Amino acid sequence: MFKSVFSRYVTAFMLIILTSFLVVLVVTSTSIGRFSNEVKESVVENTTDTAHSYLSSMLYSADALELSDFDANETRGITDMLVKLSGSADGVSTIVTDVSGNIIFSHVSENNSIKLTGEIPSEVVDALEAEGSYYGTEDLSGMFDGANVLCGRALENSKGECCGYIFSCSDSRIMAELWELMFKIIMGAILWVLLAALIAVYFISERVIAPLREISKAAKSFADGKFDVRVPVRGRDEVAELAETFNNMAESLNNYDGMRNTFMSNVSHDLRSPMTSIAGFIDGILDGVIPPEQHEYYLRVVSNEVHRLSRLVSSLLDLSRIQAGDRKFTMTRFDVCETAKRILISFEQKIDAKHLEVEFELAEERIYVNADSDAIYQVIYNLCHNAVKFSGEGGKLKIAISRLKGKRVLVEVYNDGQGIAKEDLQYVFERFYKGDKSRGLDKSGAGLGLFISKTIIEAHGERIWVESEYGKNCSFKFTLSAE
Repeated sequence: MFKSVFSRYVTAFMLIILTSFLVVLVVTSTSIGRFSNEVKESVVENTTDTAHSYLSSMLYSADALELSDFDANETRGITDMLVKLSGSADGVSTIVTDVSGNIIFSHVSENNSIKLTGEIPSEVVDALEAEGSYYGTEDLSGMFDGANVLCGRALENSKGECCGYIFSCSDSRIMAELWELMFKIIMGAILWVLLAALIAVYFISERVIAPLREISKAAKSFADGKFDVRVPVRGRDEVAELAETFNNMAESLNNYDGMRNTFMSNVSHDLRSPMTSIAGFIDGILDGVIPPEQHEYYLRVVSNEVHRLSRLVSSLLDLSRIQAGDRKFTMTRFDVCETAKRILISFEQKIDAKHLEVEFELAEERIYVNADSDAIYQVIYNLCHNAVKFSGEGGKLKIAISRLKGKRVLVEVYNDGQGIAKEDLQYVFERFYKGDKSRGLDKSGAGLGLFISKTIIEAHGERIWVESEYGKNCSFKFTLSAE
């Protein structure tokens, strides 16, 4: 029942709304009921006191000992007084009885259903005789059709003797009718609010759930190896941000998948080509096809191919160790300028072969850093190797090392040449990425050098980046912690 987000939303909203309205209903009805009872009791008590004062004054003025001693005019006056009191206090009825509880005078409000037969129960009369007054909510043994708020007073004649009782009452069923009316109004409001909430929740949840369904569908496509699926981005809320992030992830997966396929193709080519050459030259030497005077030449070719295979395998091993987290870095103090010099000297033959102009800029003769010397050697070697490889004939190769603020050292490797296209800059440090897809210049690389370099620098808590003007130059820069 509650498997879908929509059903959970609807259930939660309905429960919240129902609970809120029920609380409002209970609090409101309780407050109004208490207030209504207090007002009703006050009105009944005031009516009783007014009638009591009037009758007491008549008893004293007429010097009557019993209520039955009043003449016709006095009786008519009492009846008129009771009518006026009932009119001024809507819903209040007044009853005058003798000391035995028999009704002598009365006026019944239209809102009351009173049976003017019988007498006031003895227990009420006894309470009035003992206390002089009486308060309660009852039906007086069936005299009232339902519970009434009742107030009674004892009447005394001129001699101070009790000669009767006066009662004022108001039907308490009016409160029940009020509560019923309130219940109907609030229940009607609940139904309308529930309907409005149901419609609102449907559209709101549909707006939230629809993109999630599309994301789920796209994720299933990813599981099948289809990385070209994208999710529509609507609006600027959190769901739209999720969809945009998902699309970025899909783009990265798609690019990664393409680079992985390219990598597999390159590795297969890079493994097969030298192995074929090695096998062919060795077979030629063993079979005597290659004359003895050319053995040294072809053995050197075989040696170069073996070293090429060794470099590829080393890169793959480095990648495997980095991904497994097995490569540990030992921080030591060393001169990064000296390291860069040694690397530059190692490329002397390749630099001369391309007639490159070399610039070596140092802010100081010696600049010490705190890093893993072997790892930094590998980074600078990778960057110089790429710079020499992609430099144009007679171009410029530059290594610059300077200090930055905050105890940082900046190392830059620059070269003239084709550079990197703007759309490819964001993928340069991805594993398996090769900008030279035609393999015109990059015949031996596997697209791992820059990824390994970035991983090493980031493991040192530093950053590496590239700046390039396509068709003109390229510059790789990274920072190190100064000692």
